[in-house]
Amino acid sequence: MAKIMVMGAGGWGTALAVMASQYGHQVTLWSAFGEEVESIRRHGEHKKLLPGVPVPPEIVLTDALAPVEEAELVILAVPSFAVGSTAQKIAPLLREGTLVANAGKGLEENTFRRFTEVIAGELPQARVTALSGPSHAEEVARGVPTSVVSASRDIAAAEEVQDILMNPHFRIYVTDDIVGVELGGALKNVVALAAGVCDGLDVGDNTKAALMTRGLAEMARLGTAMGARSETFAGLAGMGDLIVTCGSMHSRNHRAGILIGQGHSPEEAVALVGTVEGYLAAKTVWQLAQKMQVDMPIAEQCYRVCYEGDQPKEAIRRLMARPKKHESEILW
Repeated sequence: MAKIMVMGAGGWGTALAVMASQYGHQVTLWSAFGEEVESIRRHGEHKKLLPGVPVPPEIVLTDALAPVEEAELVILAVPSFAVGSTAQKIAPLLREGTLVANAGKGLEENTFRRFTEVIAGELPQARVTALSGPSHAEEVARGVPTSVVSASRDIAAAEEVQDILMNPHFRIYVTDDIVGVELGGALKNVVALAAGVCDGLDVGDNTKAALMTRGLAEMARLGTAMGARSETFAGLAGMGDLIVTCGSMHSRNHRAGILIGQGHSPEEAVALVGTVEGYLAAKTVWQLAQKMQVDMPIAEQCYRVCYEGDQPKEAIRRLMARPKKHESEILW
């Protein structure tokens, strides 16, 4: 059994800690907020994000960084804005060759760096991997059968994460296409926000199906332009994650999109739901698409609705009025 340090006691970090502890690993769960640690300790669960899911007493809860020194696997499960700063905090403590798995999804604002690139820059001594796929925290914490992908150019590191975390309820596949896996996780958040808008507008299943399908094509188009393999976007980190995020009320992207479709401003929707990675990513992804000169009309309309005050119905009208095209894409 492994010594695991989970950085981030939000819903996803807590779910991974609970799962790992249930399968015999020695787990420490860290939060940057002492009051969050005390609340989980006092209630025996994360009342706000995972109510009804017991946090085993064997899990060590802390706001101290020292346990990183003994960890064999460090899982980063912090919000996108905190990935770099958290890696920087643990850099002096992390031993040479320690496995670090990033469980967050997104891109660094302004630089467009993938999160494993950010982490590797702060932790050159680490063996860095990404963990991604269709995996709602609420379901993983309750033992719902789930499949994800462990990705790294260092395939042995990806396989070690697979060996440590895989169990009868959490199946892990391995790939060396870390670019495709990370971009799939980041880009689907934008499409999921748009899918929520469709539900908020009550425009129907046809519209949402078209949005998801063409959204996946956009994801693959940008991904392959950045060096990913197209087939990765047809797998768990692409299509799988897109399906689960576009169709579930567990998804904050989806819930925020519904509110926008119902007439709330994007800022109001984010305030009501909490951290919405798709809202943050809408600007970054559109800027990246322009930089890479990749056609991403859905991403453009998401950006315009989120940041330029455009109305969702007008965004749909513009998408439907685009010039005629053939569906075939060489990337498939």
